[in-house]
Amino acid sequence: MTSARLAPRTPALRIPDPQEPVRPTEQDEVAARGSELFGGPLGRRALTGRHWWSPVRIVVLVAVGMFALGMVQKLPCYESSWFRGATSQYVHACYSDIPHLYTGRGFAQDLTPYFDRIPQEISGGMEYLEYPVLTGVFMEVASWLTPNGGEMMHRQQIYWTVNAGMLMICAAVLVVCVARTHRRRPWDALLVALAPALALTATINWDLLAVALTAAAMLMWSRERPLASGVLLGLATAAKFYPFLLLGPLLVLCLRAGRWKAFGAALGGAVLSWLAVNLPVMALATEGWWKFYSFSQERGVDFGSFWLILSQRTGDPLENANTYAMVLVALGCAAICLLTLRAPRRPRFAQLAFLVVALFVVTNKVYSPQYVLWLIPLAVLARPRWRDFLVWQACEVMYYLGIWYYLAYTGSGDDRHGLPAEGYQLAIAVHLLGTLYLCAVVVCDILVPERDIVRQDGSDDPSGGVLDGAPDAVAFPPRRYARVAASEEDPESGAEGTPPEPRAPGAEVS
Repeated sequence: MTSARLAPRTPALRIPDPQEPVRPTEQDEVAARGSELFGGPLGRRALTGRHWWSPVRIVVLVAVGMFALGMVQKLPCYESSWFRGATSQYVHACYSDIPHLYTGRGFAQDLTPYFDRIPQEISGGMEYLEYPVLTGVFMEVASWLTPNGGEMMHRQQIYWTVNAGMLMICAAVLVVCVARTHRRRPWDALLVALAPALALTATINWDLLAVALTAAAMLMWSRERPLASGVLLGLATAAKFYPFLLLGPLLVLCLRAGRWKAFGAALGGAVLSWLAVNLPVMALATEGWWKFYSFSQERGVDFGSFWLILSQRTGDPLENANTYAMVLVALGCAAICLLTLRAPRRPRFAQLAFLVVALFVVTNKVYSPQYVLWLIPLAVLARPRWRDFLVWQACEVMYYLGIWYYLAYTGSGDDRHGLPAEGYQLAIAVHLLGTLYLCAVVVCDILVPERDIVRQDGSDDPSGGVLDGAPDAVAFPPRRYARVAASEEDPESGAEGTPPEPRAPGAEVS
């Protein structure tokens, strides 16, 4: 045997086809190691032509499977814990608002949301449904599909099952939209499908409706259909307030790119669709319609927020927390605006969308466990890296367990089984720090665009639609980046600075 035969072969650099999907196992070390369970990374000679098992179909199948596992995790509560025992549903970590609000908000009594006042003995003091109109419609449709006969416990079980089926459809729509938003990166949606926090929190409440509509709005924007995007964003805002925040990043990005017509179409579509849903209820049942907004304003410091840590540690109820939170959000939005205009390269839409929603939930006076659903698709589009995503998800799973064991502790009387206040405060801190960590790496990607894995194949902003590849109209990048840009545009202009050497598409940046 000669030494020449033992010499390692250096693989030739393969320039990917611009139409070929990006392979995560070629870019992400965690994905490459995880692929060993299924035969290892995709080989250079593998057949990747068209066949029935497309990435989107595989991702949907995985998402449905994970959603079903989440339903199985709720099985102890479904059988008894929702209905018997003060803390059993917390001990089994399978709480859901859905069966409780079926009776507590008058659906079991055939009361019409927003129009009929809920008797106090049923609601515990909540006179009207405290959810936005489109979510109320979703809840009402599920109640129509729930049989009226039989004992109440059985009806609550069916109501939860009907809602779970409808929410599973929302989960499927969500992963399809995420898979198609970045055309060359459909496999990134596997992060959404496999997210443990999605499986655990999907049936706690009705947030997945707004999350799916928001993902569809981002897909339409990426396809350069701003009016359709705005309509879907308005519908999402009619189901939950937070999607309205995405108009802020669009405003600043369109300012920098000079794409005012597209932003105007999106804004107009959002306003009109929101009014179409809300105006009838606003006009005919004003008091019931207003309940969501008044409740959000009057609600005190609650679970999951750093305000609760401060309140419990100091004994101060922090009655002005709502004002403080609004000030923090305003300051944070100003910082994001400055970051957008000063960044050396225009940030991607998904990056800013994630930052603004994360800012809202981190500074809010309540951070419910299901709010993580708002961030999961945005995080995947902003930072599709398995390591960072799994670190964040581990923090969220720890918090998911922490809140239920804390409620078990506070509701167990003198037995005190569960997590005390100090432990729960630590769980809050962990999940807040996990979110802030993901925000930090996204900001680093914005400040150093070469770090952004989405752009390493030569892309600009796959979710940007009309912004993708558009030149800047207004920008204030640091002077050293401005000199580099000038020398790239006109090498003979004498501008200082040396343009960066060209990089092979898909090459890693250390």
